[in-house]
Amino acid sequence: MLAEGACAQGTDFTNIQRGRYLAQAGDCISCHTVKGGKPFAGGYPMQTPFGTIYSSNITPDLETGIGNWTEKDFYRAMHEGRRKDGQYLYPACPYPWFTKMTREDVDALKDYLNTLEPVRALPPDNELIWPLGWRQLVAGWNLLFFDEGEYVKNDDKSDLWNRGAYLTKGLGHCAACHTPKNMLGASISDKAMQGGDAGEGWYAPSLTGHKRDGLGSWSVRDIMDYLKTGANKDTASTGPMTEVVMNSTQHLSDEDLEAIATYLKDIPAHEAAKTDTAIADSTMAQGKGIYMDQCLGCHMADGKGQKNAFPPLANSPPIQAAQPQTLIQVVLAGDYMADPPSLPTGLAMPAFDWKLNDQQIADVLTYVRNAWGNQAPAVSADQVAETRKDLHKYGPRYKRLISHTMH
Repeated sequence: MLAEGACAQGTDFTNIQRGRYLAQAGDCISCHTVKGGKPFAGGYPMQTPFGTIYSSNITPDLETGIGNWTEKDFYRAMHEGRRKDGQYLYPACPYPWFTKMTREDVDALKDYLNTLEPVRALPPDNELIWPLGWRQLVAGWNLLFFDEGEYVKNDDKSDLWNRGAYLTKGLGHCAACHTPKNMLGASISDKAMQGGDAGEGWYAPSLTGHKRDGLGSWSVRDIMDYLKTGANKDTASTGPMTEVVMNSTQHLSDEDLEAIATYLKDIPAHEAAKTDTAIADSTMAQGKGIYMDQCLGCHMADGKGQKNAFPPLANSPPIQAAQPQTLIQVVLAGDYMADPPSLPTGLAMPAFDWKLNDQQIADVLTYVRNAWGNQAPAVSADQVAETRKDLHKYGPRYKRLISHTMH
């Protein structure tokens, strides 16, 4: 049995309105809109270990978009990862997750895209290492890693759970970032949702039930608040997740947010890597000194922050994530909190890349990740240096936050 299609429960949508909601749920605008470009006209560079892939134009332009695609063509792309001309899509397009969508939802999404302003725009040629420019190679990747097929209901779980699983595993494609990948860029299925590379030097933390490095200490309400506003009692969104909140999850109905949270809360805790707690006293002392000088004014001496303003650092799962790249990015470049209408803070953290060297940032983050009851691996100066290189290469994430309104 298939899961019920995604839409705001209890709301009478037209098919086009339903498609618009689905486009928001899938965060289509983020990857299919280049900075300063027309919405959905493609050209956004997606950085992969194998080179740069530029997103396609999904406006209804007849020559450069999908205006001459039938519903069958579009379903084939979403379900099988094949373009209208039969060529394979690269798995930078999340078709390994979109394949779980129902035909009804895919058709509604296409109906909405048909209403967009047609934009004549061709993306740049992909810049992939040889011989990956030959799309036929994707057939082998699919054979190894692509499990085609719509979502199948788990009869042992509630309708709410199944709805959350459908949204999370399918259209929301959460595992694309929150699951580690193998050397060929495929998600490692037996480590699903245990944290992974979010691209451009960012790390997506675990979504399993682990209490220190996961969602184990969050309630269903905590998860809903985070997805709706970008903040909850433990943390505030940063980088790519702020983008997800602003362009996608803030628009979801409370019923769908509850469904997603219910599903996520049921993911068992993974076995986190053992943390080496033998951090030198001198490192903690140096880190504490920097914290007191640079961070205390907002995050307070006890690491509890200031309610509804500056997020806490103490007992915060994202602070204790297995990998520190996201924290390093935020300290280096600064960041803005999400500011949806439901929580329009607009508060920001300043950049410290000009003020603190690699060792100083490593020390203060090691202190923060191991103070006030926190426990996480130490941060090295080499990790900071590597993330600094990523920042110089890709630029601050918040500067490309999509501001377009989906009409």
